Amino acid sequence: MIAVYVIIGIIAVLLILFIATYNSLVRWRNQVKNAWAQIDVQLKRRYDLIPNIIETVKGYMKHERETLEAVTKARNLAQQLASGGVGERGKAEGELSTALGRLLAVVERYPDLKANQNFLALQEELASTENKISFSRQYYNDSALKYNNQIQMFPSNLVAGVTGFKVGEFFEVTVAGEREAPKVSFT
Repeated sequence: MIAVYVIIGIIAVLLILFIATYNSLVRWRNQVKNAWAQIDVQLKRRYDLIPNIIETVKGYMKHERETLEAVTKARNLAQQLASGGVGERGKAEGELSTALGRLLAVVERYPDLKANQNFLALQEELASTENKISFSRQYYNDSALKYNNQIQMFPSNLVAGVTGFKVGEFFEVTVAGEREAPKVSFT
């Protein structure tokens, strides 16, 4: 009779550990989803700012049509991939960041534009948004790292394998131009 109680006790402890581990994995997976949603919020904010910046800049930059079109094209592509995976979305966002960097570098050639209060406010808002995107990306990657560690470490890897948890992707820079600072010339 004691053997039956011991076996029931061991099964109960294993079941409790399984449930606790499963719940922990769910919590971390949801943390990663929340972190990704925070990136989405900031990216949406950036998408909303870009048309205002382009309209403000258009009057001053009649000869820079190619740069303006590149920013618009990159913004539209990034918005189209809003429901895509982390990798393809990261690439599109990298291209948008590169195009914005080129736009801000070109702005240096237009002193009247740089002094325009509306443009300055939009530029400050964009800089603030870019900082928030950067922090959101870092938070997302930190969350994905913790989640991936949970999935890959013993004994939670056993629960993750049985219940179908998948490793989360990191938000990485895939566009070479985004790794480099834009070149600004005052000549």
